Amino acid sequence: MAKTAEIFTFLIISAAMAAAPSLAASLVTFVFGDSLTEVGNNNYLQLSLAKSNYPFYGVDYIGGKPTGRFTNGRTIGDIISSKLGIPSPPPYLSLAPNDDALVQGVNYASGGAGILNDTGLYFIQRLTFDDQINNFKKTKESIEAKIGEEAANKLCNQAVYFIGLGSNDYVNNFLQPFLADGQQYTHDEFLGLLISTLGGQLTRLHQLGARKMIFHGLGPLGCIPSQRVKSSRGQCLKQVNLWVQQFNYNVQKLIATLNKHLPSAEISFADTYQAVFDLIDNPTAFGFKVSNTSCCNVDTQLGGLCIPNSKVCNNHSEYVFWDAFHPSDAANEVLAEKLFAKIFSPAPSAAPLAFP
Repeated sequence: MAKTAEIFTFLIISAAMAAAPSLAASLVTFVFGDSLTEVGNNNYLQLSLAKSNYPFYGVDYIGGKPTGRFTNGRTIGDIISSKLGIPSPPPYLSLAPNDDALVQGVNYASGGAGILNDTGLYFIQRLTFDDQINNFKKTKESIEAKIGEEAANKLCNQAVYFIGLGSNDYVNNFLQPFLADGQQYTHDEFLGLLISTLGGQLTRLHQLGARKMIFHGLGPLGCIPSQRVKSSRGQCLKQVNLWVQQFNYNVQKLIATLNKHLPSAEISFADTYQAVFDLIDNPTAFGFKVSNTSCCNVDTQLGGLCIPNSKVCNNHSEYVFWDAFHPSDAANEVLAEKLFAKIFSPAPSAAPLAFP
């Protein structure tokens, strides 16, 4: 991958930050994503249908109450922040425009969000990736007003940007037979649209000062409970997983191109496809018992989220999935450990392999 040495330097420095609390305390992170990393933005969108502000979400989180996280406890981002020795960034919509917390990092993630603006339209309100970038622009303007343009540029250049989107572009767009994109495009055409759109978005983030960006690749979406129910025998959907691998491969190629052409860009790709697949395919190896269905009772006809006041499994830590889409707190801990090791390892990342 282009600019490999610079990226490795960044990873080594970041690992040192994790080991030194005094340095880690100064690390600023900005999070962009969907329901896998949301920490409550959609609670502030009055008409949004993509919310998790009811039982049994948050039952295993601090305080035992829903926070807007789409799981029973912590997100992967929460756990990585803890390992870095920094607070998990608060939801953007919870902050006032001049809030002092803006300079310490912000989470823009929104359930239902996608790379494409028409992804998740039936949720009525959600913050698309473009919306999230617009909100980051407002954040930077607020930071400039607080500490001046030069200091704000330095802060944004040195911050780490975690980006995880694309799942909804499949699950809540292309794979929905009643939506236009799945009928209008072949997968190759749809993939081309995703990659070209993502390229423009990452370029815009770079123009706003982002340099150290980490894009979290997609896991095996064909194996999540909401997709398994489409199989007559409850198996993983191989075609969906193949499409996801194509997406991941093309994102890696895009990142290599951007690193080559964008000044001082240090964009890396966190590929956890195999780690997630292994967890689902062989759950007992990681201390789980069930990976083909959810702990929380769901209605897959109504989106696959927990049904309010429904039954949940007795032992939450035995289930890989909390609902039909999202991992449990226990699964997030396993995946966060693997992702952290991958992101903050000084070992070189392999270049993307030729896709079969």
